[in-house]
Amino acid sequence: MEGWQERRTSFGSMAADYAALRPGYPAEAVAFLLGNRPRRVLDLGAGTGLLTDVLLAAGHQVVAVDLSSGMLDQLRARLPQVVAAVGGAERIPLPDASVDAVVAGQAAHWFDPAPAAAELRRVLRPRGVVGFVWNTRDERVPWVAALGRLLAAEARDHAADQGVVARFAAELPAEVTVLGSAVVQRVTSEQVVGGIGTRSYVATMDDARRADFLGRVRALLAEHPDTRGRDVLELPYRTRAYRLRPR
Repeated sequence: MEGWQERRTSFGSMAADYAALRPGYPAEAVAFLLGNRPRRVLDLGAGTGLLTDVLLAAGHQVVAVDLSSGMLDQLRARLPQVVAAVGGAERIPLPDASVDAVVAGQAAHWFDPAPAAAELRRVLRPRGVVGFVWNTRDERVPWVAALGRLLAAEARDHAADQGVVARFAAELPAEVTVLGSAVVQRVTSEQVVGGIGTRSYVATMDDARRADFLGRVRALLAEHPDTRGRDVLELPYRTRAYRLRPR
């Protein structure tokens, strides 16, 4: 549990890189979760606001909550119109029945399902909805698969995210529907390395181990036939959006 807590609070130290180097989310995922009517939405585990961007573009009013004040500083600098507060899923700093929806991008695996589910029910208005979204690298592409093999010893398995959704569906309880979509980042090799550096399992390494690990990532991109010598890479992600309707 101590290691888990360290990892879930590790993002503030790399907030600027996170904002610049992590992928965004498809507009169709937000439309699937929330529909077309403007809503008051809590972005829980909002980080630097990558999902908040898409929510605002779709016309929703957003309240952002995150454990890291450093991450929220990045969000406030870019999106000053958004109300932001430090807090976690297990103790949400909002009144009862104050939002139409709660969404979390790349974050719900850090929530403790039982207390978090109780908090979600508390802050949701009647007929409210919960939405969880994750991006995962599309390893059907050969160089991305090679990268995934290199990272596998350190990275958490995102296949576990379906288990996270199942836990929340049982705790709320809720009915679940799923949408698959995709997003592509156009990045340099060094931006790929930097993006991997924002992962919690890398952020919590000591300096020497981190430098060695990222050096191996850099070497793979320099040597793989699909990435060697290219100025810009297309890094594809598969996006899964889970809509939970509490019963």
